[in-house]
Amino acid sequence: MNAQELARELGHPDAQKLLSGSMARLAYNGYDGFPRVIPVGFYWTGEHIVVSTAPTSPKARALAYRPQVALTIDTGSTPEEAKALLVRGLATLETVDGVTDEYLASARRSMDGPQLAEFERSVRATYQQMVRISIEPLWARFYDFGAGRVPGFLADLVNDG
Repeated sequence: MNAQELARELGHPDAQKLLSGSMARLAYNGYDGFPRVIPVGFYWTGEHIVVSTAPTSPKARALAYRPQVALTIDTGSTPEEAKALLVRGLATLETVDGVTDEYLASARRSMDGPQLAEFERSVRATYQQMVRISIEPLWARFYDFGAGRVPGFLADLVNDG
């Protein structure tokens, strides 16, 4: 996918709404070679999707060897409301002392006031270090099923029928 196509998919207003959320599903190959799909909190920097984790987490160990990932962020409980952003990319890992800025920024999207203060106190007491998993999108596709923005093979089925 070229840079213009990637920017168009990631820049779609509804894709931006999904990127401003806080939960996604991350797919990667585990250290044993078998695929995994796990829910993760994330933060979109405008260029990278950042996931933060403990240095001892299985995903950190696996991604150090196999950095290829896929990520899905979706919403909607009916076909008419269903929207999804699919991303494939490469993960870069960096171990930082304390808590990553992106981890706290993501929490600010769903908490404030005393709840946020307690959360921050708790995570700072828990994590001596974190791994910042920075995912560079190399391919992305935004789907809005209710508006007819669907995968090509589905559009072909509808048009052929």
